[in-house]
Amino acid sequence: MEGSGRGRASRTKRTLGVLFCAAAGVALIIPSAGAMASHQAKGATTVASATLKGKIIGIDPGHNGRNWTDPSFINRKIWNGREWENCDTTGTQTAKGYTEARFTFNVATYLAADLRRDGAKVVLTRKSNRGVGPCVDRRARILNRAHANVSIDIHADYGPSTGRGFTVLQPVADGPNNKVIKPSVRFGHDVHLAMRRHTRIMISNYYGHDGYIFRNDLAGLNLTRMPKVLIECGNMHNRTDARMLSSEAVQRAIAKALEAAIIRFLGGH
Repeated sequence: MEGSGRGRASRTKRTLGVLFCAAAGVALIIPSAGAMASHQAKGATTVASATLKGKIIGIDPGHNGRNWTDPSFINRKIWNGREWENCDTTGTQTAKGYTEARFTFNVATYLAADLRRDGAKVVLTRKSNRGVGPCVDRRARILNRAHANVSIDIHADYGPSTGRGFTVLQPVADGPNNKVIKPSVRFGHDVHLAMRRHTRIMISNYYGHDGYIFRNDLAGLNLTRMPKVLIECGNMHNRTDARMLSSEAVQRAIAKALEAAIIRFLGGH
């Protein structure tokens, strides 16, 4: 009797996203998984567009593809706000010769495209990976003069071969950047969270503390007048990180993570 009573009075049928309830005599429209995913994607796009519209985002892809050809230029000294440092460096590379300059420019290109698609104005400190410079102090001035709302410096590291993971580098107050320290720290937390959520890159196990470090010796952070952090996206001297950082899929994932962090920061979360 119990089996028979459960049957007809409460029997339901699910077909093509429609749930028919025999007991109630009504059909309920149940969105399919694909429809729900599409709706969520549209919602995320709407939020991104609403947050980014009219905003100016600065992107500084570290180094440049031909820095190695002009040592006299990149080795000249510039004032970084606290001390003298080299204009720039060549950056590092993987054991297979995949350069940091190429990696940073690829991520910056993907990030810029994502941001522009969602309504932001993007300012890049370099337009290709076939040049020399600009010096790190000039990169800071480019973004300052653009009145960027927030900026990100993109790098990869060369650490011990056993070390892995990303680190967020945050500024220390030194005068020009005094007013943006607190928002920079908040933005750094957003970048850290987004890298964990949207990429498979682990938190650094060799540099900083829990994926963070404060630096007072970098022109890009010392001279900034907008919220900004620098991210070392991984260790090119580590075989696993090197393989990941050389991958287009991972580079695009990092770009997505950085856009998510920018949206979260500008949205005030």
